[in-house]
Amino acid sequence: MTALAYQAVARAKAAGVRLATAESCTAGLIAGALTDVPGSSSVLDRGWVSYSNAAKEEMLGVDPALIAANGAVSEEVARAMAEGALARARAGLAIAVTGVAGPGGSEHKPEGRVCFALADATGVRAETVDFGPLGRAPVRAASVEHALRMVLAALPS
Repeated sequence: MTALAYQAVARAKAAGVRLATAESCTAGLIAGALTDVPGSSSVLDRGWVSYSNAAKEEMLGVDPALIAANGAVSEEVARAMAEGALARARAGLAIAVTGVAGPGGSEHKPEGRVCFALADATGVRAETVDFGPLGRAPVRAASVEHALRMVLAALPS
């Protein structure tokens, strides 16, 4: 993961793009991975840990009706989180993540399901990854890696 964070910081710096994060199940681990990189202060603008639905609504402007209709773990909510972060940050790219790290889950939202969204000037892209019931720490680590890969894919190489 460290290599991915170094690459993301280097590519964002080279492109002159500042980053923002909006994290639920990863609770700041993406921002933490980025700030492990020396010089990341020139790239990371800010991050939100919006673990509760109220935090998603209050800090990122996620519509409560969207959460009620789709659940917090949904591409719709991830999109709204990314859009809210981008609108509130001095950044050109925002990555958002919301999911079920475990233990637990449900038939419709199983353990290991994580929804991601990336917002930038070209729009918002969202995707869902089912990592499976790996356990809480492995799902969170896999989510950070996936989010960093999304950031890298959105930055010029």
